[in-house]
Amino acid sequence: MTRTRHHHADGTPKFTNRLALESSPYLLQHAHNPVDWYPWGDEAFERARKEGRPVLLSIGYATCHWCHVMEEESFEDLEIAGFINHHYVPIKVDREQRPDVDAVYMNAVQTLTGGGGWPMTMWLTPDKKPFYGGTYFPSRDGDRGARMGFLSLLQRLYQVYRDQPDHVAEQASELSKAVAAQIAPEPGGAVPGVAVLHEAFRWFAGQYDPSLGGWGHAPKFPRPVSIEFLFHYGVRANEPKAIEMALHTLRMMGRGGMYDQLAGGFHRYSVDPHWLVPHFEKMLYDNAQLVIAYLEAFQLTGEKEFERIARETLDYVSREMTDSEGGFYSATDADSEGKEGKFFLWSKAEIFEHLGKENGEIFCEYYDVTERGNFEGHNILHIGIPLHEVAAKKGRSEAEALRSLEESRTKLYRIRKKRIPPLTDDKILTAWNGLMIGAFARGGFVLAEPKYIVQGKRAAEFVLERLMENGRLLRSCRRGKAQMNGFLDDYTFLIFGLLELFEASGEVRWLKEGIALQEYLLSHFWDEMNGGFFMTSRDHETLIAREKPYYDGAEPAGNSVAALNLLRLESFATEARYGEHARKVLQAMSRILENAPHVAPLLLTVLDYHYDLPKEILIVSSSTGALDNPLIDRLRKTYIPNRVIANTEEGQRQSDLGKIVPWSRNRTTEGKRAMAYVCEKQICSLPTSEPEVFSKQLAKIRPLENK
Repeated sequence: MTRTRHHHADGTPKFTNRLALESSPYLLQHAHNPVDWYPWGDEAFERARKEGRPVLLSIGYATCHWCHVMEEESFEDLEIAGFINHHYVPIKVDREQRPDVDAVYMNAVQTLTGGGGWPMTMWLTPDKKPFYGGTYFPSRDGDRGARMGFLSLLQRLYQVYRDQPDHVAEQASELSKAVAAQIAPEPGGAVPGVAVLHEAFRWFAGQYDPSLGGWGHAPKFPRPVSIEFLFHYGVRANEPKAIEMALHTLRMMGRGGMYDQLAGGFHRYSVDPHWLVPHFEKMLYDNAQLVIAYLEAFQLTGEKEFERIARETLDYVSREMTDSEGGFYSATDADSEGKEGKFFLWSKAEIFEHLGKENGEIFCEYYDVTERGNFEGHNILHIGIPLHEVAAKKGRSEAEALRSLEESRTKLYRIRKKRIPPLTDDKILTAWNGLMIGAFARGGFVLAEPKYIVQGKRAAEFVLERLMENGRLLRSCRRGKAQMNGFLDDYTFLIFGLLELFEASGEVRWLKEGIALQEYLLSHFWDEMNGGFFMTSRDHETLIAREKPYYDGAEPAGNSVAALNLLRLESFATEARYGEHARKVLQAMSRILENAPHVAPLLLTVLDYHYDLPKEILIVSSSTGALDNPLIDRLRKTYIPNRVIANTEEGQRQSDLGKIVPWSRNRTTEGKRAMAYVCEKQICSLPTSEPEVFSKQLAKIRPLENK
């Protein structure tokens, strides 16, 4: 049955529009709406020009709960659809396929309303200029407390467009100018000083929730770039509070309902301050970044809880979010069977039915399962009390209680698999795959799990083979069909993943691939006038504004990742031009960093790298292999805020590495024993084969000045 409530007697849909020819799962969801949708493109705007109609632009994504609500309430409504079809040219856009279009019009919505989100609804002139917009609109006056519903708004705005064309043109022109001014930062000056790092820490400390973790009140979002900055800052500035804020936040998130306690992996965000009730969709980019945050927490503390969550999340992605050819899917929906979260919820009776009395009591005690429930009469699983308290209450040893819980989780996971699952958005995005490649590579290295590195390689091979054409990346692939020119984050996130893969595997191929993509990025996305990278290449479709991303939100900004990649490449290749471009990014973003440093936490991490002397760490092994020696073991367990890693074997592999990484040349083992070289700006400590000496060399951190 197709996704519409309008069917003929034989079950076929009554309506089919142009979106049926698209590959995006989100666009296909709307292919049988009675609204006569167009995809974004010249055909729609040309029709609007010829017929003198405004454009109704609707932007969302496949796993967006409120997008589904607006579709059901408005886009499936025959009266509303009829009015749209007779008075507008309607366009649907998948924000994940066209982040450039989304960024422009989201900025317009934020300018108009002070907020944003999806679904995003915009009214445009035929020359793509916005004159009104918002997010979700209830369909009729009075619905959900709205004074004016979507139908009334459509009628009113069409009347204004028809009767007051000069006013609309003026409004569209002014709004377009505002968008163009705001979508890229003002040209900056010098690279900011370290004072902005201290200022950012004070902001995070001021917004921190010391009881529940996180920053601010509900809703609470995981923002891994903030965690990364606080770890860097805490170590470099010798500020324990920064580290503890980050660790406590990760602990509370991992124990809450935002974490899927049965399958692993994180939901999108928590609607309450306790991390209990999530918005149930799962996004690939969140899980990729959170894996790295938990791995760094594990390196800093050695706590098994952090290791467990990183492993479980990687295993979840491997098991449920991976294409047969190795690429990673984008997301899973919040809804199943028309209800948000239904797939993930449990009643106490169900638990006892499946687990029996003894195991059921232990499970319900640990995961705080009650008769009353904590979400619409059912239970979102979350860790209520520590394991040792559960064991004491039930007269069991901790080992016995843990064994019972593990068996129960496995059993309930298998039972849950038989339920009708949420939709999986199975398109494969280059950018998000880059982040997850990096997560698998880092996970394989830190956790000494070669299978994770193998999975990262497989995904990288998929992207480089299927999502690359004539040296340039494509954005999206679904069911074998790749399309759309890559954007800034496709290049920067993939380069990040390839650098992580090189460090984890020691295979020079990945470093070479990363450098080639970086060269393409510099030649096609760089702003020669003011520095920094545009979202789109210079031969991309022209929109009303060209974004230069700087905000590190749920996803890090392409410029932040680009600058960090460039500094890492400078450390590897000792080519000053990479570092010069990174510093020009910092200069281009200097006003942002000086006025509101907390909006760009990853860029703060880049600034910290810039003011540090990053460690250049080389391990040379004999032909027995580089991944199973005690030096590597010490390295994988050590948190080092700013460093690059190369591990190689004497012989041809080292010779290949030396062509790119000069400081790896002419380094030797000590007989059969691996040798470690720890350098800063190619000035090295004495080489050593002793793990204890190596650990002391790694532990020497250059302190951040001017605290």
